[in-house]
Amino acid sequence: MRTPPNERLTPDIAEDAEARSTSGPGKSCANRKEPERRCILTGDHAARASLMRLAISPDGDVLPDPGAKAPGRGAWIGVSRTQLEEALAKGHLKGALARAFKGAPLRIPDQLPQMIEDALTRSFRDRLGLEMRAGHLLLGSDRIAEQARAGRVALLMHASDASEDGRKKLDQAWRVGREAEGSGERGTVLPLDRAALSVALGRDNVVHLGVSGQGGGRMAAQRVASSLVRLQKFIGTETREESDGCAQDAHADTTN
Repeated sequence: MRTPPNERLTPDIAEDAEARSTSGPGKSCANRKEPERRCILTGDHAARASLMRLAISPDGDVLPDPGAKAPGRGAWIGVSRTQLEEALAKGHLKGALARAFKGAPLRIPDQLPQMIEDALTRSFRDRLGLEMRAGHLLLGSDRIAEQARAGRVALLMHASDASEDGRKKLDQAWRVGREAEGSGERGTVLPLDRAALSVALGRDNVVHLGVSGQGGGRMAAQRVASSLVRLQKFIGTETREESDGCAQDAHADTTN
């Protein structure tokens, strides 16, 4: 990624440092202001973690930067793939990017929407892999069910091709452990099938997985939920119920 002319090297990092300085090391996480960014297409402000950052490559291509690590000025979007494709077709994206990058020469790849979806999917798979290596994930239906009934599962997820019967059994165990019987709460059906999950986690036939609600698993649930909701929002599979549920579960597990 290159830095457009007359721009500071890392404005996003500078803004984050300012946000951290206002919170102070002695204040609780609940009192810290989460950095926000403005979507260049809608004008709406949202938490940085829920948006996708775009940056310019050395060749002038606009590319997804899901980790928000590329140097230079970034442009943030918080729309779905369908909305992005419409903005691209109508020229709205080009105009918004020109303003965001202050007229710097840039080129928008025709396949940008697919590139963003691939980047978000890869980011989510990588997050699962990291939490797996850290010991925060639970695999195997019997183990998940046992831990779920004991109230030790913060987040329950199913592969897209998991059987309905298998999902229902674990969903019921999860509700029991959460003292939410009769609520209809269910685990999240992921936009990944068992083959993709198995590759991401280096295990065979991963159909269901849970995030532990014990110890470091509490923060792990928040990280996984954040990455998942961002992917769901872009590809258009996120429901309001799932978005609210993930956010509430992650918050509860970090405050209990």
